[in-house]
Amino acid sequence: MTTSIRASKQSRKETSVGNISAVTDAEFEAQVLKSDKPVLVDFWAEWCGPCRQVAPILDEIAGEYGDKITFLKMNVDENPVTPSSYRVTGIPTINVYQDGEVVRSIVGARPKAALLKELEAFTA
Repeated sequence: MTTSIRASKQSRKETSVGNISAVTDAEFEAQVLKSDKPVLVDFWAEWCGPCRQVAPILDEIAGEYGDKITFLKMNVDENPVTPSSYRVTGIPTINVYQDGEVVRSIVGARPKAALLKELEAFTA
């Protein structure tokens, strides 16, 4: 049983979730800070109920606005360096980065309409 759990965790790490790909500490600078367009990073963990609640909403928004803003997910348990350096102390935390800086930070789960309102500067 442990082997199958380990195998399924490994396959989840390597694949994207719907419209949102995973990013690691090692890839963060290249994929987020050096991006030409805004990047939304969803800091989450598997054990986090509100993270699971907001995930399908973010997936929908990514499907609608993925041409204007890049959507990525970062598992804070597997990648502790980046969340720590950006003082992510509660999850879900959704940060939007532009030109290498955090330009919006949303802490906690929100309904789709509230997230769209928070992100309208990047999706218009």
